[in-house]
Amino acid sequence: MHRSLEIALSIAAAASLAACVSTRPAPVSERSPSSSVARAPVQTPAPAPKSIPRPAEPRGDTYTVKPGDTLYSIALEHGLDYRELAIWNAIENPSALRVGQQLQVRAPADAVVTAPLKGATGTVQAQPLGGSPLPASPTPSAAVPGASANVVTEPRGVRVPYSEQALAQVAKPPASPPAAAEPPRTEAKPETPRGPEEVDWAWPVRGKVIGTFNDSSSKGIAIAGKLGQPVLASAPGRVIFSGTGIRGFGKLVVIKHNNTYLSVYAHNSELSVKEGQNVTKGQKIAEMGNTDADRVKLHFEIRRLGKPVDPLKLLPSPA
Repeated sequence: MHRSLEIALSIAAAASLAACVSTRPAPVSERSPSSSVARAPVQTPAPAPKSIPRPAEPRGDTYTVKPGDTLYSIALEHGLDYRELAIWNAIENPSALRVGQQLQVRAPADAVVTAPLKGATGTVQAQPLGGSPLPASPTPSAAVPGASANVVTEPRGVRVPYSEQALAQVAKPPASPPAAAEPPRTEAKPETPRGPEEVDWAWPVRGKVIGTFNDSSSKGIAIAGKLGQPVLASAPGRVIFSGTGIRGFGKLVVIKHNNTYLSVYAHNSELSVKEGQNVTKGQKIAEMGNTDADRVKLHFEIRRLGKPVDPLKLLPSPA
């Protein structure tokens, strides 16, 4: 009996040991890159496309009058002469604008455009009276009795007796005249091309810049100076405004230089030019002051198609 129990226990122990051996984990073997299973490539995210700035939207042909607008301020904002704006919209009284009124701010198709007068630059070409052609140059000919002074009569041919010396003299080729020395050539330097609407700007006054352009609160620069100091035209053009019609500018002068640019001179104490007057570069147009300002200074603007631009980028470097 006991012998049978021992045999049974031995068989159970062997079975248990076999079970433990069979439950061991199988060894892990790494496959080489040449294995039949290929790894998926890692995808790099594509860079985000760069945003392209939108071009500036062009201004329309009409403008809606807002509270506080005047005919003069609307004309200045669009780079126009307020008289042209009044003609295009049949406005007889500049102060009779209504809020919400639609104004034409582009020249109508049937508008008459007059260019400013320019000085005559033509040259006078001299011509014979009656348009007769100039006489031809005299032609050499043989001497004849009674020939006019324009007929060549010298030198005359002279016969000489035959000799070897005379024959050699005739056979000798004529000596060529010495070549005139050519003056040294100087190559002209090509001028820098300038567009038809470009302007050669100059400083309107001498002084310290105390305010710069920032396209929001300041649409120009402020230059300090003394009361009564001359204010000069920054470029040639025609005065399209001279007065006090725009709030915040005091006594103001506006000069139109071409179809693209105009310049603004504000806070003056005295005005020296009238509307419609042609001015030259450097001509006195006003005197510095502090009208509608807290101190004596000149507010100076340059506008391109009515939009203010930074004058410091167009003015020459101060001396």
